[in-house]
Amino acid sequence: MATAAVHPAALRLRLLLSPLKSRIPEPQTKPAAAFGTAVTSAKVAVNGVHLHYQRTGEGEHAVLLLPGMLGSGSTDFAPQLQSLNKKRFTVVAWDPRGYGKSRPPDRDFPPDFFERDAKDAVDLMKVLQFKQVSLLGWSDGGITALIAAAKYPSYIHKMVIWGANAYVTEEDSRIYQGIRDVSKWSEKTRKPLEALYGYDYFAKTCEKWVDSINQFKHLPDGNICRHLLPLVQCPTLIVHGEKDPLVPRFHVDFLHQHVKGSRLHLMPEGKHNLHLRFANEFNKLAEDFLQ
Repeated sequence: MATAAVHPAALRLRLLLSPLKSRIPEPQTKPAAAFGTAVTSAKVAVNGVHLHYQRTGEGEHAVLLLPGMLGSGSTDFAPQLQSLNKKRFTVVAWDPRGYGKSRPPDRDFPPDFFERDAKDAVDLMKVLQFKQVSLLGWSDGGITALIAAAKYPSYIHKMVIWGANAYVTEEDSRIYQGIRDVSKWSEKTRKPLEALYGYDYFAKTCEKWVDSINQFKHLPDGNICRHLLPLVQCPTLIVHGEKDPLVPRFHVDFLHQHVKGSRLHLMPEGKHNLHLRFANEFNKLAEDFLQ
């Protein structure tokens, strides 16, 4: 009887202590569990640059998070790195070259910068020895994800994209001009990027991005990647915040129409950063789709 009474108490003690242990680095104690819940970061050589990434989880399903313009894993995906299911997924958030901690080099924008990012992203995951990956791509990262899925179809398992567009219109150009001057951004949006880059690099790179994205407007049909959409083979979920001030609804409908078999999920109160503002809802949506 005495022995039987000890076990539940010991179990309760372990359960009470486990949340504390997760915050204290104890590499000698249950290393698999420690690795599974911790977020580690490193840099690896890929395509002539050193790319920074963060990694968490221990699941068999590898998921790459692709940030938006000027974004990084830490600025763009904190709720996903923290809360996506770590038993089911191994989650990697990368900083594209010239962004976040993937510097040097400074960010530049050759005409094929989206294709370059797509190749970098896929090659990074291959260097990390993942045999196949799913993609969660936000904004520019959504465009990169579309290109990666089209160009490397056997490597991409599933894809969730939001805030993305396949071409640029005059209306888009007006929107981009409105964000060119970062001093006019809200403090909440501006401060993390200013802290990451310093004001000058942040401001200069944003201006370069606006000038570069506007160049697509002069191509036939404003094409970024619309010609690649029919090549996407993986199951695709397109999420759209109906209050997104940066991506008009017609872009989302175009993607849904031209990515074969894609699903569209609308979030009535969502804006461009819906995965941050409604993180719990978004994470559940992504997990349910990816499983």
